[in-house]
Amino acid sequence: MSVRDRLTLIYTAIFAVAFVPILLMVYELPRVFLLPEIDADLETQAEEIVAEMRVYSQRDVLMVFLPPQDGNVFRRANTFVMVVNRDGRSLARSSNLEDFSGALDAEALQSAEEQVRSVQHNGQTLRVLSVPIRVESGEGGEIGGYLQVARTIDDYTVFTRLSGIAALFGLAAITGSAFLATLISPRLFRPLERIATLATQISRADDLSYRLPDTGRDDEIGKLTMALNQTLARLETLFRTQQRFLADVSHELRTPLTTIRGNMDLMRRMGGADPEALDDIQAELERMTRLVNDLLLLARADVGSLPIERKRVALDTVILDVFRQLSLLDPPVEVRLEEVDQVAVLGDADRLKQLILNLADNAIKYTPPGGRVCLRLFKSETEAHVEIADTGIGIPEEDLPYIFDRFYRVDKARTRAHGGSGLGLSIVKWIVDVHGGDIYATSEVGEGTTFHVTLPLLGEGEGDNAPWQRTAPPPLVES
Repeated sequence: MSVRDRLTLIYTAIFAVAFVPILLMVYELPRVFLLPEIDADLETQAEEIVAEMRVYSQRDVLMVFLPPQDGNVFRRANTFVMVVNRDGRSLARSSNLEDFSGALDAEALQSAEEQVRSVQHNGQTLRVLSVPIRVESGEGGEIGGYLQVARTIDDYTVFTRLSGIAALFGLAAITGSAFLATLISPRLFRPLERIATLATQISRADDLSYRLPDTGRDDEIGKLTMALNQTLARLETLFRTQQRFLADVSHELRTPLTTIRGNMDLMRRMGGADPEALDDIQAELERMTRLVNDLLLLARADVGSLPIERKRVALDTVILDVFRQLSLLDPPVEVRLEEVDQVAVLGDADRLKQLILNLADNAIKYTPPGGRVCLRLFKSETEAHVEIADTGIGIPEEDLPYIFDRFYRVDKARTRAHGGSGLGLSIVKWIVDVHGGDIYATSEVGEGTTFHVTLPLLGEGEGDNAPWQRTAPPPLVES
């Protein structure tokens, strides 16, 4: 059963279930409120009549005299009073029953108890109260006849008829609602059917560039269309990124493997080990090892299986360690430590050191000999700021938004000469993100590049188990 048919059935069932209590209420309310009021009024009138009525018995003949009919008891035209003997013969009656013979309620003459019942006479419904008349005083006296007080209850029958009419209208309404739901629901579900059809076409064609047409609606269907288009856009981006990633990995691995194969062939032909070839093989193996390690790190980071410690880290100590390590390597450029504040953050000391070391190493690689690389650490009210500035070749403005993409290189021809894999800045970006910070770069071609890193400060009272403080990242490029 389709969703449309299910909704039609559910709505019809809800309407029917909601209508049944209303119908029962229309039918039962008169019984609950109106009839008890009529019965109480008949009881009162019967008591008044019995109090003023005269009953005589002579030789088994019962004689009854009703009170004057100008009293309160007989003022209502729809009230009837009759006294009958046990055989149902009328002994006395009110003036509005002159043409009426027989008991108002013949079945009540078979009982010695007071009864109140609804009976039909000439198309009218009467509520009849029958009270036994005893000739002798006391409850043990013989019943000589019955006093019957009746009133028309056409108002009550109106409610009964109304409930029947309401039932017919209810059935008609249920049928009509089912018909209208069947007629209207296809129009309501048509956008969903179009969405399902187009989604199936996209799946069969394997083309994620298709988008669902804008319905111009502001309801759930419009929101669903927007959400599906956003999902398709994200899937397309991920798919293209994966394709580019696989192509870049294949290209990066092909180069060192080709170098190793060529040198191995050369040594076979020469019949001995060539020191230069061995050096090339060693360099390419190291480069391929770094590439594989970086790929493994990013893959583990993507699936969330890379453990990250959350401890108090003195960032000034970390940047001093990086500075000492770079100084021992005797780089061809001048490395300066220009500003260092005492700063504490929450995070992983090894990853933060890797962050600063990667940025500094990248700056040294792309700064000509005799240039300068500067390390700075300072803080604001809520953030720690790390800056790595160089006087190198710079980055073109159009490349700045993409420098943190995997395998992205500003100068494709020059990066392999520096031994880079194209993953260093991607790893840096991941470390910053996982620590709830932000990173961006400013650069001028020929003047140098500055990388800016911001991390949340460790607040007072926060320790090893303090929660991450994540902030929305600013744009990658600042003007």
